[in-house]
Amino acid sequence: MQLLMAANWKMNKTRAEAVDTLNRLDTLLSNLGADRECVVFAPFTALAACAETLGGNGRARISLGGQNCYPAKDGAFTGECSPAMLLDAGCAWVLTGHSERRAILGESDAFIGKKTAFALENGLKVVFCIGETLEERDSGQLAAVLERQMREGLAGVGDAISAPRLPELLAVAYEPVWAIGTGRVAGPKEIVEAHTLVRSFLNQRFPAQGKDLRILYGGSVKSENAGEIIRLDNVNGVLVGGASLQAESFSRIALA
Repeated sequence: MQLLMAANWKMNKTRAEAVDTLNRLDTLLSNLGADRECVVFAPFTALAACAETLGGNGRARISLGGQNCYPAKDGAFTGECSPAMLLDAGCAWVLTGHSERRAILGESDAFIGKKTAFALENGLKVVFCIGETLEERDSGQLAAVLERQMREGLAGVGDAISAPRLPELLAVAYEPVWAIGTGRVAGPKEIVEAHTLVRSFLNQRFPAQGKDLRILYGGSVKSENAGEIIRLDNVNGVLVGGASLQAESFSRIALA
């Protein structure tokens, strides 16, 4: 199974900054092994420039992703972007369910499920994000929260998508909300506990493919802790925020 090393630039970088970072990252990842796959989730305004830098559909080492999409082919949805538009801009991937969109923009589990299914059905690969708040964890709701988010978020992933290629098309990122951008990282025991729950659900939801779907960890990942994290059971990559903004730090994580 290839590890998926994902960079989420969030609302950062002009086109020039994005291109410069990608060029430096491509050089630094020249020795990336065949067991690693990298994807960069760039802001909408930089996607076209990033795609051109990566050679259209991306160099073998780095793929391009959008940070969001809307579950419709077109229409009166001001400020939104369709899967077709992301594909046209050179993207192969999209993020759905990120905690910041859940918390700040009020996206529901059901709506995230629609986006996830629609993106997959329309040719994008998806990193689907889940995770609990500190209050939910402290009150013993970890399993219930993750199960609800996965049940509703993956409800629309139908039989046509549940095919042998599903592990190439869908990854789940566990990101404890209390560890995102705080500098606080879930310990090995906490990560293994959550990823075991995720794997169990995936095995139930996709009996033939669940064992092969990649589960990423996200939450204050940095070069100092990435190596330990990706060697834990059921950790098949990382989703990196702040530490992905500099090519040097993200390359160290990707090569950890």
